[in-house]
Amino acid sequence: MKKFISFLLLSFVVYALQAQIKDPVKFKTELNTLSDTEAEIVFTATIDNGWHVYSTELGDGGPISATFNVDKKSGLELAGKLKPVGKEVATFDKLFEMKVRYFENTAKFIQKVKLTGGAYEIEGYLEYGACDDESCLPPTEVPFKFSGVTKAGNAAAVKTEQPEKKEPEKKEEPAPAPAEVKDSAAMMELVPATPADAATDIQPAVASSELWKPVISDLQALGEEHGQEDMSWIYIFITGFLGGLIALFTPCVWPIIPMTVSFFLKRSKDKKKGIRDAWTYGASIVVIYVVLGLAITLIFGASALNALSTNAIFNILFFLMLVIFAASFFGAFEIRLPSKWGNAVDSKAESTTGLLSIFLMAFTLSLVSFSCTGPIIGFLLVQVSTTGSVVAPAIGMLGFAIALALPFTLFALFPSWLKSMPKSGGWMNVIKVTLGFLELAFALKFLSVADLAYGWRLLDRETFLALWIVIFALLGFYLLGKIKFPHDDDDNKVGVSRFFMALISLAFAVYMVPGLWGAPLKAVSAFAPPMQTQDFNLYKNDVHAKFDDYDLGMEYARLNGKPVMLDFTGYGCVNCRKMEAAVWTDPKVSDLINNDYVLITLYVDNKTPLTETVKIVENGTERTLRTVGDKWSYLQRVKFGANAQPFYVLLDNQGKPLNKSYAYNEDIPKYIEFLQTGLENYKKGK
Repeated sequence: MKKFISFLLLSFVVYALQAQIKDPVKFKTELNTLSDTEAEIVFTATIDNGWHVYSTELGDGGPISATFNVDKKSGLELAGKLKPVGKEVATFDKLFEMKVRYFENTAKFIQKVKLTGGAYEIEGYLEYGACDDESCLPPTEVPFKFSGVTKAGNAAAVKTEQPEKKEPEKKEEPAPAPAEVKDSAAMMELVPATPADAATDIQPAVASSELWKPVISDLQALGEEHGQEDMSWIYIFITGFLGGLIALFTPCVWPIIPMTVSFFLKRSKDKKKGIRDAWTYGASIVVIYVVLGLAITLIFGASALNALSTNAIFNILFFLMLVIFAASFFGAFEIRLPSKWGNAVDSKAESTTGLLSIFLMAFTLSLVSFSCTGPIIGFLLVQVSTTGSVVAPAIGMLGFAIALALPFTLFALFPSWLKSMPKSGGWMNVIKVTLGFLELAFALKFLSVADLAYGWRLLDRETFLALWIVIFALLGFYLLGKIKFPHDDDDNKVGVSRFFMALISLAFAVYMVPGLWGAPLKAVSAFAPPMQTQDFNLYKNDVHAKFDDYDLGMEYARLNGKPVMLDFTGYGCVNCRKMEAAVWTDPKVSDLINNDYVLITLYVDNKTPLTETVKIVENGTERTLRTVGDKWSYLQRVKFGANAQPFYVLLDNQGKPLNKSYAYNEDIPKYIEFLQTGLENYKKGK
């Protein structure tokens, strides 16, 4: 009994310190009687913003599907399968190469049962998977227990009995494994799961194990990782700003700058008023594009934009749009909005005065520059839509608009700069054709998503890379003057800047050549199809775990005098695969992991059953352990106070942390520093 009380106190302390535990889904369970012979068990979830819960029957090789599981039942039979109810989001997942379905904000699952008469009882659990854009929770269980009495043809006397009101399954934690594992298949010494045990002093099987003791406070003292949301917003802004700078140098925008600034300066005898008008013009450009970004989000919704960005049909249409714009930039034809639109707005600007006329002039610029800015804005919005943020498109458009408006205000402040401004000419057509090549390259990225969705296998990784190699090689030859398009002049001279641009393009084409044989090519990993589509791969710089069992791996590390790297992962963890492909393939990272650490990879969604189910008490609540994955999930929660993957932690061979934990972040130097710091701390402590 003393051990039981000690464990409850320890559990309370752990619960208080679990700052990293994520609890984004809360389920309510109820049994509704539909008639004397029929009832339904309803699971209703409230889902935090940014998270989603996967639907039923997604198939093998994908994320965790919602499933209905029965431990025992009597007096009733299941009627049909678990049914998802509500608005599902269906999209193609590029990592799993399959279509998935999930719920956002709310979810409901219904299992119908047939009452056979008399007393009935059913006990079991709903299992589900939940993810956000950065991490996934381990398979989580929602327990239920209902009983009552019914008579066919008479009114039902029903008693519904639920396990104590608990927070979502995330807290449903399996029991840990013992320090000494007699059978690695069983993974732990089992405690019988009997009702008597549940009512008395159930203890975790590894209560005495030093290796399983919580180290949450130690990790907090070392400093934990935080989200990268602020950095991602800065990245979105910078991306938009760079897009605006590119748009500046197109034939649709650059020639308008001196004419517009001169107009404002000559429009008024008061120079200060002319400068103020130019500032107003620039601010109007910013307002127009930011409003456009917000309008797109409000019309479609952040989650719809995210789903749209991975939709196969949308990607085919965007691919065709970019190819058409590229052909236009090459000189095949010219794309313009109807001239009457621009003329109507322009004439309205001339007939009005004050701020409204300036705003209408800015709107005219937006219309007449569409053929050059449209592809850039479209590509920007597609990229930022994957963040699922309501404000991300507006932030991207803010950066784009500031870059576009900047020269109008600067030249208004310093009119003498207008004289040194490069005149429009052949160099602008070079920029336009260069954009055409880039649009053609990016178009293949969108076609690749559709290709994966329909299983055409037209754009396997080596085919995609071969096309990119040809495109960037042709761009290099064009910049050197070896290829001519209809609007190019006959000047055969190649300027210094143009020469260096050609050098960069040709070097990039050569850089991609080893990718045809399996080299990772981190610079293009975000665009190229996944490595598993590569038919011919000679690259073998992979990282493989030495153990998938915590206790056995720790014993090996102790006997060999090495520190340990724990990798909490999942078969359905998207960002885990990203880290393995983008970070672990780095030679320095793979060398450190393979040679200096004992890597133990623990899959929290491992469905290998234990020889017996185990009921344990965690945070004062009874939980049930059923699978090996449950065990590793419990280890992550009780020892490290976290429940999301990927999650990396460095330990000495006594189970003490050597550095702060590391979550999803593809910064390779930072990951190397994380590993090296742990190694240095291990050597100091020996």
